[in-house]
Amino acid sequence: MIKMSKFPKIGQYRQVVKEIQMMSAFTGVDDLGNALYDNTLPKPILKFKGTVKLHGTNAGVGHNPTDGLWVQSRSNVITPLSDNAGFATFVMSKEALFNDMIENVRYTERGNIGDNDGVVIFGEWAGGGIQKGVAITGIEKSFFIFDVKVVPEDGSESYYIESDYLKDTDNRIYNIEDYLSYHIEIDFNRPDLAQAKMIEITDTVEKLCPVGKAFGIEGVGEGVVWTTTYKGAKLRFKVKGEKHAGKSKVKTLNPVDSEKIGRIHELVNEIVSVDRMAQQLALACDTINGGTIDRKFLGDYIRMVISDTMEEEMDLILESGFEPKDINKYISELARKYWFEQEKL
Repeated sequence: MIKMSKFPKIGQYRQVVKEIQMMSAFTGVDDLGNALYDNTLPKPILKFKGTVKLHGTNAGVGHNPTDGLWVQSRSNVITPLSDNAGFATFVMSKEALFNDMIENVRYTERGNIGDNDGVVIFGEWAGGGIQKGVAITGIEKSFFIFDVKVVPEDGSESYYIESDYLKDTDNRIYNIEDYLSYHIEIDFNRPDLAQAKMIEITDTVEKLCPVGKAFGIEGVGEGVVWTTTYKGAKLRFKVKGEKHAGKSKVKTLNPVDSEKIGRIHELVNEIVSVDRMAQQLALACDTINGGTIDRKFLGDYIRMVISDTMEEEMDLILESGFEPKDINKYISELARKYWFEQEKL
């Protein structure tokens, strides 16, 4: 039976931030198999590559030696008789070409792919009549490859491999890596600082789609897909604009004033001293009378640090041009970090 392998949903930036923070804090498992985390460990600084997000429909071409070639949409195996915007018809009309492409993958990755492992080429089926409101609706329906997944026969975890060499432009099979791409470095100790740059890049793509422009068509682009690899895992998130969606609601990245956040961090580091946090931790846990650091007091401790800081430093906060609501979150983050550092001692 055909082993369809879905392409994962591409999530939002906040979801990748949470995932990376958890991955960086993971230290192993205990004797019962429970995950262990150390939230005081520094978070990574990672380089992400951004490629143009195309407004079409997710499509894939899979193959294994038992089942041969199959075609899939995001959630189903499709055929020319039960199609998705004509993609299965397109693939089956070029069956020999796609079989050669799969063999090319197996040859290129020889030694890394088992003879009976499945291979799925993923891309976006995009062009006239598939979606509305973007530049690429002006081109003939085409397949834009963006990834290749290997599905091991033994049932072990699937993995992704390079795909930038796969294309056949004479047959309307393109590779997203051949178009304009973007690069950004994200410090996951302060992930909010990267948002302004990502919004700026998304706005540029939205105003003039680089893929559409390559085909001589000027118009709206959907957004950008950002990708990195961390601890062997391929991680992605999308940042989309709103123009392509018309009246539909689109989840966009919230604007962030990076300069303002930088000044907030400087201020918080100045007014929330180690002595202040140590004093409030001692009071919250009553360590002077033999109490111990217990997580049931964590919320009280954070509130006490914020309250004490406001009481003692309000004049400096106001002189810096901020209100309490601007900095409470950052005081909480610093106080929490100190708590976990002391908890390990």
